Amino acid sequence: MRDASGSLPIIDVAPLVAGDAGKLEVAAAIARACRDVGFFYVVGHGVDATLQDELVDASRRFFALPVERKLEIAMERGGRAWRGYFPVGAELTSGRPDAKEGIYFGSELSADHPLVKAGTPLHGANLWPSDVPELRRTVLAYMSALTELGHALLRGIALSLELDEAYFDERYTHDPLILFRIFNYPALPADQRDAQWGVGEHTDYGLLTILKQDESGGLEVETLDGWREAPPIEGSFVCNIGDMLDRMTRGRYRSTPHRVRNRGTRDRLSFPFFFDPGWETVVRPIETCPEETPRDRRRWDGLDLQAFDGTYGDYVVRKVSKVFPGLRDALGAAS
Repeated sequence: MRDASGSLPIIDVAPLVAGDAGKLEVAAAIARACRDVGFFYVVGHGVDATLQDELVDASRRFFALPVERKLEIAMERGGRAWRGYFPVGAELTSGRPDAKEGIYFGSELSADHPLVKAGTPLHGANLWPSDVPELRRTVLAYMSALTELGHALLRGIALSLELDEAYFDERYTHDPLILFRIFNYPALPADQRDAQWGVGEHTDYGLLTILKQDESGGLEVETLDGWREAPPIEGSFVCNIGDMLDRMTRGRYRSTPHRVRNRGTRDRLSFPFFFDPGWETVVRPIETCPEETPRDRRRWDGLDLQAFDGTYGDYVVRKVSKVFPGLRDALGAAS
């Protein structure tokens, strides 16, 4: 385990992926990273590099299309499944439009799946662009690989909390909510690069985010010492914990605010994969986690996570309704 030259910790998770000796050492490194900053790089993850390159190539092809072609898979056509394309400015963070466009994906579910038949938000079929047919195969393969990695990392997080490594699988992630995004942050005019946020300060909703970023950089993480850049490191993913893990650990592991600004001269691609509790699971504190002394920092949104009581579905729908106000009616969510 090493430090990224004064940046975030780099953790070799190969023992977790393979189930080999050395898992406890990896877990100890994860514990330090989660307590100190809530972000870390992972290497030794085993996700095929060729698959990642194919994903990047297909994504660049899609975002290079004319906007009217991209809108053939507009999110409005995805309905309650919350899938498809949105143009620049259509997604909000803290009420402000983000300077990014993107495609939303999730687990590919048929119309006869029980949760789809019940009209459950965020469940259903993905929308695939006819102009880039290879995107379907590539995205589904990538989501499958990242799902396996997510299970391995949650085993490490369980061990880091001195729990049985199957703790999360048995209670929350045997059938996880899988959401995947491909974001494109267009290059901005020189006079806007320092002022315009691609996505403003926020935390992620669930348990664990596994992020692939391109070589452009631009990700920033809030630490107790101020904002810190998280530059791309070849062959790695950036991982961060979400609000529900913060809730479960009573604040021992904090969901850390982060933001993105594209200061480069070319478009920036980002691939966040969200590995979250099952929709109907009730999120409760881990009994062995003591309550933490509050840090000298308020959450960006003023929310008290420890006061939340309900299912993960309840939580994420409330959040989604603020990110995409136009979907409130489709999702049946309150503002």
